[in-house]
Amino acid sequence: MKKRILGMLSLLLVLSMALIGCSSNSTNGGGGNSEGGGTLIYGRGGDAVKLDPAVVTDGESLIIAEQVFETLVNFDKETTDIVPGLAKKWDISEDGLTYTFELEEGVKFHDGTDFNAEAVVKNVERWLTSNDEATFAYFASQFGGFKGSETAIIKEVKADGENKVVFTLNKPQAPFLKNLAMSPFAISSPAAIEKHGDKYGENPVGTGPFKFESWKRNDTITLVKNEEYRQKDEPKVDKLIFKVIADNSARLNALIKGEVDLIDGLNPSDAAKVKGDKNLQLFERPSMNVGYLGFNVEKEPFNNPKVRQALNHAVNKEALIENFYEGTAKPAKNPMPPTLNGYNDEVKDYEFDLEKAKKLLAEAGYKDGFKVDLWAMPVPRPYMPNGQKVAEAMQADFEKIGVEANIVTMEWATYLEKVQAGESALFMLGWTGDNGDADNFLYTLLDKDAIGSNNYSRYANEEVHKLLLEAQSETDEAKRAELYKKAQEIIHVDAPWVPLAHSTPLLAGKSTIEGFFPHPTGSQPMGDVSIK
Repeated sequence: MKKRILGMLSLLLVLSMALIGCSSNSTNGGGGNSEGGGTLIYGRGGDAVKLDPAVVTDGESLIIAEQVFETLVNFDKETTDIVPGLAKKWDISEDGLTYTFELEEGVKFHDGTDFNAEAVVKNVERWLTSNDEATFAYFASQFGGFKGSETAIIKEVKADGENKVVFTLNKPQAPFLKNLAMSPFAISSPAAIEKHGDKYGENPVGTGPFKFESWKRNDTITLVKNEEYRQKDEPKVDKLIFKVIADNSARLNALIKGEVDLIDGLNPSDAAKVKGDKNLQLFERPSMNVGYLGFNVEKEPFNNPKVRQALNHAVNKEALIENFYEGTAKPAKNPMPPTLNGYNDEVKDYEFDLEKAKKLLAEAGYKDGFKVDLWAMPVPRPYMPNGQKVAEAMQADFEKIGVEANIVTMEWATYLEKVQAGESALFMLGWTGDNGDADNFLYTLLDKDAIGSNNYSRYANEEVHKLLLEAQSETDEAKRAELYKKAQEIIHVDAPWVPLAHSTPLLAGKSTIEGFFPHPTGSQPMGDVSIK
């Protein structure tokens, strides 16, 4: 009897070993081999909002766009230097008003239609002529407005044959190429846009290394290898899955257990654990971001600058960084990081001083304080590792000056939509620079043209507006820097935000991950990432 049982056990062992061999490239915990292939699972804190890059600005949506779509020009793998993309070369006229792009030939969209000059024109015309402030607000904020507006940068775009596109500008824009390299301005299949209409945000079609397969809301987005991709050695893996695991610690546990291969939003306090595990590796994203507490300057009491200045004095940034960033951040005093040209280090930050905060509140007519809802971010972001905890810390300090803050939160897409619509008086947000230019912080986040887009504070200052427009058109970088420095001085006094921190975001992955580099813009192309 024992021999019979032992024989059966031996048979089961052989069968199970065979099954393990067959499933080494399954989606359980990712997997690959030395020749590439397999499935890579990326754990993240929140889901995408939409998959049409032209209508979103959130990082969770755009990380998908970076796999499915391509832009005319790209950022270098590790810097914000411009390199070829779908355009293999370009020429700029002496007056800076004409950009001629020569396109790659023989490229197909994932639906089999041709990528060509006419496809580029249709995409740009879609952004340029929409006049849909709510949907295409980011285009308007980056390129000065829609066609025909006084501030619009792009006058027209035309095809010159099959593989040449000519952009004509109304006025020079110093960061024009860097703006075109950003994910929201990737090129979609015109046929797919027409076919899917309002549902295109759920059915994206580009020319990138991965093709969209499926989306389970608040769970997974699955992409598969584009077998026809123009870079013959990419992508390295056969399938790429983005998995939502909201809690940072739970996400790390999933990595340790082998359920995922890469994660973002690593708690700074867990860095040592990752470094000490031979099966894992730690990644640091170069810092190019800002986390902030924003005031809606159109709503009482934040329409009074003294109230905004008072709350600036009531935030203990050093304590926030020590307790929640574990030394992986530096206090912010300006709306842009010190790594960018034009940063004004002469600005003196609002020191943490509760008595000064009380005095300013009294001068503003709020001697006894006030009550307000404080909206806290529901997902970890690179600039805000734990929105709820940071909100609670600020809540405690605000209470000491008579400000009773009730913490409110909601699902991420709803949060963004409502803050953009101006529904919150006091909210937490942040920004990772899209292109390495000061314009992408100051103009994008705080110019009056960006109200309804990413200027969630609804801040408008005519002098700042004039400085930022002049800086856009100025091609001398030293002169641009001086204009940005002046703008920061005015913004500091007006205090539409409490700038909190510039962080060094942490990511972690299996030790077998190769070719992964966290880009400073927060973008994350995965075409050349593999698992040994």
